[in-house]
Amino acid sequence: MWFKNLQIYRLPAPWRLPFSSLAEQLLRGVFHPCGNLEAVSRGWAPPRAGEEAGDLLYVAGGQCLMTLMTESRLLPAAVLQQETLARARKQAAEQGYPPGRKALRDLKEQVRDELLPRAFTCRRKTSVWIDGEHGWLGVDAPSLARAEEALEHLRQCLDDLPLALVRTRISPASAMADWLTGGNAPAGFSIDRDCELKAANEERAVVRYVRHPLSDEAAAEIRAHIAAGKLPTRLALTWNARIAFVLTEKGELKRLEFLDALREEIEQGSDNADEIFDAEFALMSGEFIRFLPDLMEALGGLAVNA
Repeated sequence: MWFKNLQIYRLPAPWRLPFSSLAEQLLRGVFHPCGNLEAVSRGWAPPRAGEEAGDLLYVAGGQCLMTLMTESRLLPAAVLQQETLARARKQAAEQGYPPGRKALRDLKEQVRDELLPRAFTCRRKTSVWIDGEHGWLGVDAPSLARAEEALEHLRQCLDDLPLALVRTRISPASAMADWLTGGNAPAGFSIDRDCELKAANEERAVVRYVRHPLSDEAAAEIRAHIAAGKLPTRLALTWNARIAFVLTEKGELKRLEFLDALREEIEQGSDNADEIFDAEFALMSGEFIRFLPDLMEALGGLAVNA
C-alpha cells in the first residue's frame, strides 16, 4: 500500500477531530458505481484492497487512511464526434439540408446518452493520509489537480476541514538551486541522478539529466545553467537511505520509493494480506512523520501562516 506520490498539506496541529466523527462524516460521500448516464462517479471506499464493503476509515497508531474511488466511463470524444457527424450526414440526406447548430448539439447529446451506458468503465483510487497530531495531510496523487479531486470530495463530506497547501520559507526551486550550486544536499539528504532545469524566459528551454551522475562535469554544467538563469524544476533525492523521491518546484514529491532498509523490516512478517497492510501502513506513516519535518527544515521551515 506504499504511496507513489505525495502532495503535502497542513492542518492545525493538533487536529482533534475524533476518528469516530470523521468516519461518520465520510458516510455522506460513499462510492457508488456510475449510473447509466453518469460519465464519472466518486466516493469513499474501504482502504484495504479487495474489500467490497467495510470501514471507510482505516486507523492505526493515531494515523488514518481513506481512499477515494473514481469510476469513469470511457467514451472517447473522437468516437462521439464520429457518430454524431455520421447521423448528421444521414439527416441531411433525408431532409435535404444539414442540421443547424442547435440541432447538432441536441443530436450530440442524444448520441452521448445512447452510447454512454454501453461504454466500458475504469476505476482508480486516490489515498489520503492524515496525521492529526502533527498536522499533516498527504495525498497519493501525481498532480495537485488530482489531489484536489479527493480533497474537494472530503470538504463536501466534513463539517470543517481547515486545510492549506504547504508553504515553506525557501521555495523548492531556490533550495534545489543552492544545493546543486554548492554540490551538497542538506543534512540527512543525498542528491541522486535525475535533475531537470528550465529557463524562466519565453523560450522555456529545458535541460534534463536522467540516470546521470550529477557530479564532476555534470555539476559544472548544471552550475553554468543556473548561472545563465535556468532554475531546477525536479531533483532526485534520498533521505537517510530510506526514502528516494523526486522533489518538484511546486513542492510535490514524486516517484516515492521506500528503500530496502525500510522494506526489510517487514519481510519476515506474516503472509496474511491484512497483516501486511497493517505493517506497511505503520512503517510508511511512521517514516512520513520523521521525514516531512526534515524536508521542511531543508526548505527553510514552514512559512509563518502554514
